[in-house]
Amino acid sequence: MTRTPLRPLARILEARHKGENPDAIERENLRIRHEQMRDRSRVRAESRLLVLGLCFFCAFGTIGARMGVMAATEPTEPRAAATGASIIASRADIVDRRGRLLATNIETHSLYAHPHQMVEPVRAAKELAKIFPDLKEERLLKDFTGTRKFLWVKKKISPEQLQAVHDIGEPGLLFGPREMRLYPNGSLAAHIMGGASFGREGVHSAEVVGTAGLEKYFDKELRDPAREGAPLELSIDVTVQAAMERVLDAGMRLMNAKGAAAVVMDVHTGEVIAMASLPDFDPNDRPRPPTEGSPGDSPLFNRAVQGVYELGSTFKIFAAAQAMELGLVNPGTIIDTRPPFKVGGFRIGEFDGHNYGEISVEQVIVKSSNRGTGKIALAIGRTRQQEFLKALGLTVPTPVEIVEAKGGQPLLPARWTDLSTVTISYGHGISTSPLHLAAAYAIIANGGRRIAPTLLKQSGPHLGDRVMSEQVSAAARSMLRKVVTEGTASFGEVPGYHVGGKTGTADKPKERGGGYYKDKVIATFSGIFPAENPRYSVVVTLDEPVETSGKKPRRTAGWTAVPVAAEMIGRIAPLLGLRPQYDLREVTEATLVRQ
Repeated sequence: MTRTPLRPLARILEARHKGENPDAIERENLRIRHEQMRDRSRVRAESRLLVLGLCFFCAFGTIGARMGVMAATEPTEPRAAATGASIIASRADIVDRRGRLLATNIETHSLYAHPHQMVEPVRAAKELAKIFPDLKEERLLKDFTGTRKFLWVKKKISPEQLQAVHDIGEPGLLFGPREMRLYPNGSLAAHIMGGASFGREGVHSAEVVGTAGLEKYFDKELRDPAREGAPLELSIDVTVQAAMERVLDAGMRLMNAKGAAAVVMDVHTGEVIAMASLPDFDPNDRPRPPTEGSPGDSPLFNRAVQGVYELGSTFKIFAAAQAMELGLVNPGTIIDTRPPFKVGGFRIGEFDGHNYGEISVEQVIVKSSNRGTGKIALAIGRTRQQEFLKALGLTVPTPVEIVEAKGGQPLLPARWTDLSTVTISYGHGISTSPLHLAAAYAIIANGGRRIAPTLLKQSGPHLGDRVMSEQVSAAARSMLRKVVTEGTASFGEVPGYHVGGKTGTADKPKERGGGYYKDKVIATFSGIFPAENPRYSVVVTLDEPVETSGKKPRRTAGWTAVPVAAEMIGRIAPLLGLRPQYDLREVTEATLVRQ
């Protein structure tokens, strides 16, 4: 920077020449210099004040914004930060095939206590016992006045209960936010959903984990953050499921049965459209497993998947289909069903002592002849019978996506003798689940291709290896149709919907000591519809049914399971988009009308 001298020589000489005082020049230059220094200092000070003002403005703006946010949020108690892995509380929704909600999460609160911070533990225990009737005042008081520093009071509470506890005004009672699993349809499809509970828990959140059914099978996928909230789509149709359960429950009560199960399956994709087991439960309040008695009597027991039963004459169509596939018989082949017929020293009889005489293979199925089916099975042989039942999926648990499916292991004879071959041909000596039966009938219905039962929505047909030819499949379907129109399932006819199927009535085995009950049966109807071009298979099973409208109690499937299945098909077929097809009678007289 150039500095101007206070006494410049040129100006001093000029001032002396003019007779002026040279000191005035020095004073003037000094004044100008001081003014420049003052201006620079003022500018510097103003800049510093501006920067300082901006800093104060930002600081107070931040503090004000934070105070506004805190004032607008719900007050929470201060908590010490927990160390360790974070708890993943989020869980994906579950929806049916049309996107309707089956399971979701809702925000709720937990209630816990810090007894050492409590002011009036006696009053707190008394008031909590009023709000939560399941809590004992004495137990609460003992916990509040003991040495514990922390204890859970309730793992989940409603908003009304939260407000009631808040009104107590006890500083030692604290709330923690968390999510809980909600099933908005209650007990609908309870055995499919299974249920969920809390895993790892903290005061800030809780881990929601599956405890049974589909929730447990897909637990890892439902908790995967990579799903980004995408719901799990099931093959279930809520409207069909609701209609089926309503009919099944009414039928179980009407037929005085102790339990019931039903399955509706798409024969081309293997999709389970509806599946129910009664009695059922509400997964929102899942009961504890029984500690005594038979597990099969618990509402948690899934009769459609876990329950393995001798399903009786529903198996006869498999023997006929295999024999036709091997070329041993055709629908018109004559079978001698006259007594006696002994195998391994045991006499094979017919229901109510019937003697059907010499009848065709088709009539063996229509009339449900044990002797006829047994003779067909002996012609097939034990080895080939085992291979065919294995191809139908009747010897291993079903691959359906619920954890209970592993428990549905079919019960097979320890030694597969000729007697086993005969009895298995008409559904005795082998125990399978209703879901097994629905999948096996789906193979007959879809043209002979194997399918795998699934609870997940499919994009199209999923047909596996061929089990029987299309010609054999068509012949078997024709037999099943005649069972309804001419045979033991006459009550199964549904106007507008051609139904084919087979009845099965099997005596229940005793739990202890071996043998069978004489007055307790498992009654089953396994069917397909529409019979000419089947799209769905259906199985209805009743445990210990008794139809009492006649003079004598009737327990056979034709009187019990078949009417229930017919009502069920009539209700769900329109929901499945099937239009009724009525048989038009010949027009004998016609009147021509001209405009």
